[in-house]
Amino acid sequence: MGNPVVYSPYHGSERSSSWNGTEIMDYGKKPFVINIEQVTKLNNTFRTALWSGEYFQVTVMSIPVGDDIDLEVHPHTDQFIRIEEGQGLVQMGDSKNKLDFETMVYDNYAILIPAGKWHNLTNTGNIPLKVYVIYAPPEHPTGTIHVTKAEAMVSH
Repeated sequence: MGNPVVYSPYHGSERSSSWNGTEIMDYGKKPFVINIEQVTKLNNTFRTALWSGEYFQVTVMSIPVGDDIDLEVHPHTDQFIRIEEGQGLVQMGDSKNKLDFETMVYDNYAILIPAGKWHNLTNTGNIPLKVYVIYAPPEHPTGTIHVTKAEAMVSH
């Protein structure tokens, strides 16, 4: 089965966005161990797939101040979003014109989005919103890296 990859974003007392010279990237379908809070906070891309398996996928996201993930729906994918740093406004509903669920979220909050539910997450704070996302089944191609939201929109 192979040895697990262990990602340690801290080398001594220095903060680093790489592990043994390797950037934050997709390590899927092999065993993988990571300090998810640290790597989520280190990530500066809009979206990077961190692990893509057969049945679910983990991505890390950094949403700039005042920006959002963009109103979207995943018809066949459940989604879990964990806020590691920052604050935001979550909106959900049965159609893009009827977002009848709204709540504020902060550090350590989890957002669970059922398949088929329209949703958006907007950064309402004054620092980038750092989140990790679990999609089941996977939503993005293995190895996805979207440096900016504009890049992510083009790939849809």
